[in-house]
Amino acid sequence: MSLTVEQVKVRNQALIEEVLEVYPEKTAKRRAKHLNVYEEGKTDCNVKSNIKSIPGVMTIRGCAYAGSKGVVWGPIKDMVHISHGPVGCGQYSWAARRNYYIGTTGVDTFVTMQFTSDFQEKDIVFGGDKKLEKIMDEIEDLFPLNKGITVQSECPIGLIGDDIEAVSKKKSKEFGGKTIVPVRCEGFRGVSQSLGHHIANDTVRDWIFDKSEGKHPEFVSTPYDVSIIGDYNIGGDAWASRILLEEMGLRVIAQWSGDGSIAELENTPKAKLNVLHCYRSMNYISRHMEEKYGIPWVEYNFFGPSKIEASLREIASHFDDKIKEGAERVIAKYKPLMQAVIDKYKPRLAGKTVMLFVGGLRPRHVIGAYEDLGMEVVGTGYEFGHNDDYQRTTHYVKDGTLIYDDVTGYEFEKFVEKVQPDLVGSGIKEKYVFQKMGVPFRQMHSWDYSGPYHGYDGFAIFARDMDMAINNPIWGLTKTPWANS
Repeated sequence: MSLTVEQVKVRNQALIEEVLEVYPEKTAKRRAKHLNVYEEGKTDCNVKSNIKSIPGVMTIRGCAYAGSKGVVWGPIKDMVHISHGPVGCGQYSWAARRNYYIGTTGVDTFVTMQFTSDFQEKDIVFGGDKKLEKIMDEIEDLFPLNKGITVQSECPIGLIGDDIEAVSKKKSKEFGGKTIVPVRCEGFRGVSQSLGHHIANDTVRDWIFDKSEGKHPEFVSTPYDVSIIGDYNIGGDAWASRILLEEMGLRVIAQWSGDGSIAELENTPKAKLNVLHCYRSMNYISRHMEEKYGIPWVEYNFFGPSKIEASLREIASHFDDKIKEGAERVIAKYKPLMQAVIDKYKPRLAGKTVMLFVGGLRPRHVIGAYEDLGMEVVGTGYEFGHNDDYQRTTHYVKDGTLIYDDVTGYEFEKFVEKVQPDLVGSGIKEKYVFQKMGVPFRQMHSWDYSGPYHGYDGFAIFARDMDMAINNPIWGLTKTPWANS
């Protein structure tokens, strides 16, 4: 028997109290601020966020280095990104997050290659500046078609005081003015990868925008120039989104940073509108461009046909009737195709429940796509969200939804055990835990090696993958721990 909204609220509040009981009093008091049940009509989710994780509770977060190298800078394809420090951080982030790109790896594109200064004990003692200079010389010799270099600082760099700015300026001059960007994204900075996004945004401002005047004189502006900001082309997401923008008559002059290039970064201030997908990682530079260059920006959501329609119309509202008509034409073109997808999968997925715990925009943006398939998101939360992320989440979640910020491993497992959703969407660290618990799971950071999920093309793949996860017959052979108790 299904519960009423009021019964769900009571159950979820009791569940929060239950998980808090295992903590020492001081820890429980701190964690209580990060857990809540959403009340319809409220303008925020009333949870604390962007606060340092409690040691020992097994947080799922990453670090500032991960935010800069793994998200903002790493996918820029024609630049070499040096992991400056011990080998481990570069090795762990080597293959990126399936940020697809066009180019020849090792010749003119370098995303899935690892460049590291491989710090040893002597480098910690005597410093790594000279080693960094040598690495840059080798990069110029071995990869002459690279269009620039970034230095992604790991933790020891900030501790020993390497002057990466001085090295970058020196080598840029030696290399004929080549763009070399020092990024102070040491992992210990901030409370999560979120500060790494902000730091990386600031280096784009200081080392790209402020030095790009006079470059690309061949560029000719049009009234319909837009930039895709905060799409990392995971599984081809940016390509699926770009198709729709171009079909409605816009010209995409840059996309950040999946399949992006330094030339696109430099040309972005010439756009008429910035369309922002991942608010958390790129709102800083979008606001800067609005303040300095007068370029408006709009957050959009290309997950599921309902949100795609709304976003296309919102984007078109910033242009003339030609683009507005183009948006309607695109919506009409894909409507029967989307209806066919819904007709196929909704009967198999309607009424199924989902719990999410992801980073970036996904804890709210994917909700509409699930709802288009008749599914319901009953719990959601962010790894590194800020208060404004939770404010935006109130436009997506329903009354009684369980909200959890920086949820601990124990809390998340307990929530899933008690709520018993039909599907969990989270990251690689959680994937095998829940599969071993007998719960269908989709890895929602890099689409579980599938994708794209953005755009109309992506929705068809999204629907197929959710059906494949939930209705796989293997779950009939697997017992959950609570079924055995």
